[in-house]
Amino acid sequence: MNHDNDRCVSTEWHYRPDQPELSDYPQQPPESATLPDLPGALGDIGEYQRRLWANQERSLLLVFHGLDTSGKDSLIRTLATRMDPAGFHAWSFRRPHGDEIRHDFLWRVTPLLPARGEVAAFNRSHHEATISERVFPVHTASRYNWSARHAALRHFEAHLTQEGTTILKFWLNLSAEEHRRRLIARIDKPHKQWKFDQSDIETWRRRQELQRYAEETIAATHCVTAPWFIIPGDSKPASRAIIAQLVADQLQALAPDYPAADKQVLRKYRGMLAGH
Repeated sequence: MNHDNDRCVSTEWHYRPDQPELSDYPQQPPESATLPDLPGALGDIGEYQRRLWANQERSLLLVFHGLDTSGKDSLIRTLATRMDPAGFHAWSFRRPHGDEIRHDFLWRVTPLLPARGEVAAFNRSHHEATISERVFPVHTASRYNWSARHAALRHFEAHLTQEGTTILKFWLNLSAEEHRRRLIARIDKPHKQWKFDQSDIETWRRRQELQRYAEETIAATHCVTAPWFIIPGDSKPASRAIIAQLVADQLQALAPDYPAADKQVLRKYRGMLAGH
């Protein structure tokens, strides 16, 4: 299977292996940057997602990571506004519990992967097994070999791409000050209080540790066919516009046209319907 269209998206926001620390990437886009047109990008997403759904040949997995309050939920809602819900699904992964702990760490995500023709968005993902679980372990975490888990993630995503799923992974790069400000907003604003959890504070206290493990995971799992993008996270409008354009470009590459119709068959049945 030819996967050249997996490499069509811009590399402007690509993770760079020679720059592994997230603190070296911007939390705000440069003042000189021209941001994509969000409404235009969303319109393209709607059109090309329908073409992907019509072709039923390839699938797209969007993986979103970032510290609490980095805007993953609202970003996915924005991307979904123009998609056909028949071919789009969004899933959120919290701390493993119940049967999820009793199975291997990839078990819980496997049934939720996109089928051919579909787009799936993961709010957190299988990568949590080498990021947050190192800081907030489940009961068997002491047995884990983190390098082996990184290798398993690479093999898992290589298998998916070989089977026709394109993977784009995004880290929303949030500064400490903006992180603090958004946590305060969760506490102070009545319409945001429902989202606040005591674990948010523990995440804030251990953000440097989480960032370090995220850096290791991103470095270990970034590749041409399943790339990571480090997106400025302090400005939600900027992050939404940048990611929407990247997603639109990838969808266009995966499904540039609707499936070809058999003109002779169409003429035959049109004639029947017209009474000829």
